[in-house]
This record gives sequence, structure tokens and C-alpha cells, in this order.
Amino acid sequence: MRQRQFLDVVDEAVAHSRFDEATRHLKPSVESVVLAEAHGRVLASDTRADVDVTAFDRSNVDGFAVRATDTFGAEELSPVSLAVSPVSLAAGEEPPPGFELGAGMAVSVATGGIVPRGADAMVMVEHTRPAGDAIHVLRAAVPAGNVTFAGSDIGRGEIVLRRGTRLSYRETGVLAAVGVDRVDVVARPRVAVVSTGDEIVEPGMPLGVGKVYDSNQRMLLDAAAELGCEPVACGIVPDDEALLESAIERLIVGSGAADILLLSGGTSKGEGDLNASVVETLAGRLPGSAGIVVHGVALKPGKPLLLAVVSGTPVVVLPGFPTSAIFTFHEFVAPLLRRLSGLPEESRAVVRAVAPLRITSVPGRTEYSLVDLVEGPSGPAVYPLGAGSGSVTAFGRADGYVRIPASMEFISEGAEVDVHLLHPEVRPADLAAIGSHCVGFDHLLGILADRGFLVKMVPVGSSGGLTAVRRGEADVAGIHLMDEATGEYNVSFLPPGARLVRGYRRRQGIAYRSDDPRPGGLDDAALAELLRAGTMRMINRNAGSGTRVLIDGVLAGAQPPGYLHQAKTHHAVAAAVEQGRADWGVTLDTIAATAGLEFRFLQDEQFDFAVPEDRWDRPAVTALRALLDDPEAVAGLRALGFERPLGFEGQ
Repeated sequence: MRQRQFLDVVDEAVAHSRFDEATRHLKPSVESVVLAEAHGRVLASDTRADVDVTAFDRSNVDGFAVRATDTFGAEELSPVSLAVSPVSLAAGEEPPPGFELGAGMAVSVATGGIVPRGADAMVMVEHTRPAGDAIHVLRAAVPAGNVTFAGSDIGRGEIVLRRGTRLSYRETGVLAAVGVDRVDVVARPRVAVVSTGDEIVEPGMPLGVGKVYDSNQRMLLDAAAELGCEPVACGIVPDDEALLESAIERLIVGSGAADILLLSGGTSKGEGDLNASVVETLAGRLPGSAGIVVHGVALKPGKPLLLAVVSGTPVVVLPGFPTSAIFTFHEFVAPLLRRLSGLPEESRAVVRAVAPLRITSVPGRTEYSLVDLVEGPSGPAVYPLGAGSGSVTAFGRADGYVRIPASMEFISEGAEVDVHLLHPEVRPADLAAIGSHCVGFDHLLGILADRGFLVKMVPVGSSGGLTAVRRGEADVAGIHLMDEATGEYNVSFLPPGARLVRGYRRRQGIAYRSDDPRPGGLDDAALAELLRAGTMRMINRNAGSGTRVLIDGVLAGAQPPGYLHQAKTHHAVAAAVEQGRADWGVTLDTIAATAGLEFRFLQDEQFDFAVPEDRWDRPAVTALRALLDDPEAVAGLRALGFERPLGFEGQ
């Protein structure tokens, strides 16, 4: 494949500077909307009150309007008598013209009613006793007691809300209270999003071999909406230069032109990546174009980013891989959208944490490593997700990211790092599960989540989970390690200070495609010999996993093709075999069945849970232990293909 070189791979700071300069001409615009449409919008100008709030002296209680001095000295055993006026004021009712409360008199006023001229206090009805045409006041009133005077909340002409305020229900209530029915707000920038590539398929459509669903468009549209923009979905454009040029030009200078255009994909060096050349062509043809100001940033993920201005409109071509796309969106596009939406600069929370594992990087590029946060013995600890730029789910699962400067090759084990939180509501999990992943464990964690516990699963394998237990970072670790000397699972691997909770059995075996004739009819010994011979490509499991121990036992020292290709989950093994990227692998019977694969049983495996002694009685751990004896939870495990034998108890 012929490769196209990046125009100019620049440092992150240089890229920001160039794009900021090229978009400096863009300013927020203003529009007027009715109050009913103002929720969530940003005020473009200060709003002043045209009325006093409250607009009259208002009673806060049901009772009698009085002159406070007339009640002084009133007590239960020595009440003060006041004549009751024939005027009685319900809420919304005006006093008679010229009416004024005289000395020694009281006027009946309902809650919310007008306190008449001459009165300066309200006596609650509970503090009076009727006495014919008079009342006995049993408790003295104080001046201004139980009265809200006109203008005491908001005075006419006062600023009630300042420009730049994002209107929540609280602010719209204030606007309604001062009689505002229209407000000037910052216009929502129109952000058009186009996905490009022959391999992209709209969600809901059949997915062919080599195709991927378009997650980027949905993600970018919603991210733009969260930043106060009007997202415009523009579909998928294939890798066709004429179609791309027509689509981009229409969105820049057409009747429905966008304020900002985002494309994803087609910005690296491949032969089919046309976006850069199309943007360059349009910039050369359309007036008011700064052209491509950045094509390639020394970032990981996000190196292929393209930043341009065509006919005055910012055009950003984000990398096609989801994690790269959303990282570069937040770093380069979001600040511009916030400015044009009238929102303040983002203030992302940062926490200091320890890296219990070495986090590697690529020298020469600033790297953003997505991480999970857990509570360690001396404070927060971070676990890298280890997800590449092609991961669809990593950004949604991560708590934050660690920035590794271009000058560093790695973050050392035990080093302190700054974690930039992706969500302001991030808090420590009630149950941090660090260790081996299993769909049965997922089932149990799901029940705990339904019961209100915040759970976090960090899949690092059985050995990694035991290390996290030893360091005091895990509440529980799922483990399935077999002692080759005894054939017993898990007990001999427990670190000091940890207890074992017996879990459930699961069936492990060799999975292969039904259309492969080679394993058919072979006994166990012959099948093992076939696998060792290397005529069938395998998919391995990660070192440190219990399944890897089982595989190495089958291979007896052989390393057939695919041995170095390590999958992290049972699902990934089944996918590799089902798609023909491997001919066999070891997985669970229930997962092989779901993938439509043949299954040859190897042995029952015990999946248990290691718990630090000092976390044994934590509420979430106690709840997890109880689930393993809960009939409904155990039935759910059985439905997934897992058995919890009778007599299993926490040790």
C-alpha cells in the first residue's frame, strides 16, 4: 500500500497554538428565545428585574396584621385586646382604597395576602383567642415579624442573573419570578459530524466481515450536545474523493452550513485516507481559508489529528479509532466549543495517586494513559486499562487518565502521578474487584450493583489480582490458579493475610470450528499430539492466568503457531477461533457454545475469591459472600453454565 506522509508532526503545545490562532476570528453569537426554551442555555447579557420581588408587603402566615407596638407585653395570662377590622384580606385581594390600619386594631390576613398600610407585623392565628368583635393577643409581635416587605428579595433594577450563567431550573424559576418571558442567550454552535470510510456501518445494520459499527458519530454528537452545541448528524461517507469533497463543501458553504465540521477517520497515511487531501483541495479553492494548520501531533493516542480552517469554518479530522477520536476531541475541539457556547473553561479535577504497576509509554510522544482508580492502603492507586486507541469501551470505563510527557519512557512502579478525572462524580468503589474476569463474577457484581453498591472490575488476571490483595488495593480478587504438584486450585497461592471464599466450578476445554475436520474422531491423546504438532494455529491466554497454566500443560513445552498471541479474556479466545484468526483455543464451554464452536472438555476449574483479612467484613464483601449462598444468585450462575457444589463455604 502506498503511504502518505504526515505534513508536519508537531508538539501538542504547538498544535494548540496554531489552532487557537486560526480560530481566533470566531465569536459567540446571540439569539433571543422564549423562557420555555431557555433551560440549559447560557445567558448572553445581564438580566435585571423590572419589578420588585416581592411586589407588596406579604404575610408569611395566617393571622392578623397589627402594629407591633400595640402587642407589647402580651402574654398567655395577660393578653392584649385588639379590635378586629371588618376588612379581611385573602391572598390576591387588595385592601379598600385609602385603607390604613389604625392604632389598637387588627386585620385578618391569609398567608400570601397583602399586609395593609399602617401594619408592620403579623400575629399568627395560633397566638390569638377570639373575643367577640376583638381578639386577645397571647404573644407579643416584633416589628417585621412574619412579614416579607416589598423589594426585600429583589429590587427593581437589580441584576438577578449575570451573563455567562447556564440556566438550570433554579435560574429559570428566578426569571419567571421577575416576569421575564424572553431572554438573550448564546446561540448554539451547529456542529456537523461525518463518519468516513468504506468499513463503517450504521448501528442496527448487518455487520459483515471487516466492518465496524459507527460508534464515533454517536459519541461526538452527544459530546457536542453536552457542551451546549446543536449537533447535526451527517451520516457515513465512503472513501470516495468526489463524494467527500461534495459533502464537506456543502457543510461549509451550503444553505445549512455548520459552524464547525468534525470528521472521523481518513487522516493517517493509508492509501484510502482521503480526508486530508480533500480538505487541502477545498482550502485552496474557497476564499477565507487558513487551510491545514496541523496534520499530525506528537500524541498517543491521537497522532493523526488534522486541524484546518476552510472558508472561515473550522474543519477537524479526528482519528478513526474511538479512544483516539474522543481524546483529541476533548483536548482540541472541546475548548473551542465551550468558548463559542459561552461556557467557562473546563476545570478538570486532579487527584494524586500511586502507580502500583509500571506504565509504559512511547518516547517522543505525549501519551494519555486511561486508568482505573482504587483505594490503596496509603491513598488512591491507579491501574492502567491497557486499552489501545481502537478500544470502544475504554473511555466509558475509565476514571481518568495519566499524562506521560514525551521525554519519559515509562512511569515507574510505585511512582506518584496526577490523575485527571474524566467524571466529577468519581468516588472510591464499595467493592474493588481486581483479578481474573469471569461472566459468572459479572453476574454477581451486577446483583450487587442493583442493590446500590458501586462496584469496579479491573481485569489483570489471577496473579495480578493476588498481588493487588497483597498490596491492599483489592477488596476481592477472582482467581483460578492450579497447583501443578497437587492439582488443587487456589489454596496454595493465597498470600499472607488473605482468606479464600469458595466460588463455583466452570468447565474449561478446547474450542474449534465445526467445519475443521482435523480434530474430528481423535481421542484425547491424539488431539493433544495434533495441537502440539503445530499444524493448527492457536490463540493463547495471558501469562499469569489460570487458563495459561492449563494450556501449557496440554502443550507440554511445545509452542505452536499463535503461542505468542495472548488474549485477555475467554470471549476474545472464542472470537479469534470463530473468525478463523486461530484454529483452536482454550475457553469455557458456555462461551464456546454461544460462539457456535465445538468443545472438547479438559477439566473442571475452580473459580474462587481471595479477600484481604482486613476487608472481610466490609459491607460489599459481606454482601458478595452472602450471594454465593443465595438460591436466586446461584440459579443465575447455573443458568450461565457454572456450578456451586453443595458444602462450599467461605474459609
